[in-house]
Amino acid sequence: MTPDAVVRLVAGRLLHYPDERLYADLDRLHEATDHPLLREFIAHARVRRPLDLAAHYTNVFDTRNRRCLYLTWWSDGDTRNRGLSLVRVKRVYREHGLEFASQELPDFLPVMLEFAAREEEAGTALLEEHRAGLELLRLAVTDAETPYARVLEAVCGTLPGPSPKTRAEAKALARSGPPRETVGLEPFGPGVDLPWPAARQSAAQERTPA
Repeated sequence: MTPDAVVRLVAGRLLHYPDERLYADLDRLHEATDHPLLREFIAHARVRRPLDLAAHYTNVFDTRNRRCLYLTWWSDGDTRNRGLSLVRVKRVYREHGLEFASQELPDFLPVMLEFAAREEEAGTALLEEHRAGLELLRLAVTDAETPYARVLEAVCGTLPGPSPKTRAEAKALARSGPPRETVGLEPFGPGVDLPWPAARQSAAQERTPA
């Protein structure tokens, strides 16, 4: 696994709701990465009470504050087009043999990061397609002066080129990005309402010998 893939995998875990499982994993996550921004956040989490960090997480990642972890929300809002975008993201996962054992939507950033760690080329392309939303999220979380900004900064650092410094520059990424293919997709098609992230290999792929 490349250094960028490790950053994505660890960051995706840190961007989950901070429950008992996350706290149980902190030592292992610290050992898995030497990225200073991720280690800085892990050190912060270690000294926060779980209930305090959970309340902070809920306040930070809220659509009412325009800090949403669901990346198609940034491009489509709560519109019919978002249904098409969700189906498309899920199709990308399936094309690479990944299914959900999950209750989360496929555009949930930790889900995308898990995919982008396992399938680096396709995952980078998917994150690049949604980079405007990712960078707008990073800027909004940075403005909120929360340690979660360190995690998002580390994630954006795994993508090609420098990150935009302003919202205007981030929005320009959306205008200059590649068009998204929606032909043949049905809005809110079967299996879109997924929830809790944990991509798993499809049963067919699991039966294939290494």
